[in-house]
Amino acid sequence: MILTLTGVDAFYGLHHVLHGVSLEVRAGEIVALLGRNGAGKTTTLRTIMGLVDERRGVIDYDGVSLLGLRTHEITRRGLAYVPEYRGVFSDLTVAENLRIAALRARDWTIADVLELFPTLRTLQDRKGGHLSGGEQQMLAIGRALLSSPRVLLLDEPSQGLAPLIVETVIDTLRRLRGQGMGILLVEQNAETALELADRVCIIDQGSIVFRGAAESVQRQPEILSTYLAVG
Repeated sequence: MILTLTGVDAFYGLHHVLHGVSLEVRAGEIVALLGRNGAGKTTTLRTIMGLVDERRGVIDYDGVSLLGLRTHEITRRGLAYVPEYRGVFSDLTVAENLRIAALRARDWTIADVLELFPTLRTLQDRKGGHLSGGEQQMLAIGRALLSSPRVLLLDEPSQGLAPLIVETVIDTLRRLRGQGMGILLVEQNAETALELADRVCIIDQGSIVFRGAAESVQRQPEILSTYLAVG
């Protein structure tokens, strides 16, 4: 395993949000974390990245505990987080967004990102706030890759995107998996998630209630009906 969570609890102030969450992400695989709105999906990603008030349990990355580390230290260890709001600097151009992210780049270069997302090549002088949702998503993933991660955490990457852009994102994630990257994917669209994922974890009220291969979920639609209210 590259990333392992064992018995993880998380708190926002006095509010106990995650209850004993355990999951694993291996190199070269995509794990989809599914659940209803408010089930704890985003909080799980934020907990891994040290963005919650308090976290307990075991969060192990490549044999090293992430507990007690700050977010920038976790990023330097080899994890990258693309939040649902994408985190693009709206007043900076695409080129400036990438240059800032590239200050500590090692394995990835801006040229690599532009090869992965050729659309960005023609938009380098456009400000982030003037990009479409799909263009912002490509830029957000590109910025994350410039931190040279071994594990990529993605929160709702297909949300609000046109079908053609969703396919571009899906193809990109498959390419990254093929290069040995581990990906933890939070995705509200179960069909998209199952198309991509190798394994699935379902979270409900802050606890993991199902783990299994994506194929097994596709063969048993009642699992989604039970936990996601998907018919």
